[in-house]
Amino acid sequence: MSWTTTTRFPVLPITRSRPSGGEGASSAAEEFADAPDEALLAFVQAGNREALGVLFRRFAWLVRSVSLRILRDEGESEDLVQELFLFIHREAAVYDSTKSSARSWIVQMTYRRAISRWRYLNARGHYRNAELDCCHSAMGSVVAPTYDSSIEALFGKEGLKKVMGELTAEQHETLRLHFYEGYTLAEIGEKLGQSPGNVRHHYYRGIEKLRKQVRESQLQNR
Repeated sequence: MSWTTTTRFPVLPITRSRPSGGEGASSAAEEFADAPDEALLAFVQAGNREALGVLFRRFAWLVRSVSLRILRDEGESEDLVQELFLFIHREAAVYDSTKSSARSWIVQMTYRRAISRWRYLNARGHYRNAELDCCHSAMGSVVAPTYDSSIEALFGKEGLKKVMGELTAEQHETLRLHFYEGYTLAEIGEKLGQSPGNVRHHYYRGIEKLRKQVRESQLQNR
């Protein structure tokens, strides 16, 4: 996969914590080091490339990690990081801080592009390994409805609120942090002060409830 552009960002390793400004951070960018994510996006909207660089250093690891969950291909995931930040550079104005946090918006944009790319690759036989096909089939039923707007299209906005209302508070928060904020289950456990076993329980029970609602709605619409 190649993107026809002259702009390239450095490839960063996948880590589970935000990297600091680190080596190579320009003095111009240092003034943005402590700026909130939402403020950085506002600066990017105004055309500030230093603010974009700071956002990249903060979130490239997360974009790559989330995309790898879907694509299961390191090369494709690295390319998606490039594409995502080029999108932010060009289209930062579409971000609305009244609707979501900057982190949540970046994660959602990542999921949408990763799922679109996975579908493109899968249709062309990129995923021939049976284990990968099985994995992505399972993931598709979980992730795609959330980020490809098909659940909202299926239930409508009010219906979606009702469906989400069927979840317990723990299930809702676990799925929100995982899918909307990009946290791993282990990180969610640390964030909520719960054991890994409890977090996995909330996650899988919540997913099963959503799947059940989708199946029932599909049967009703036949």
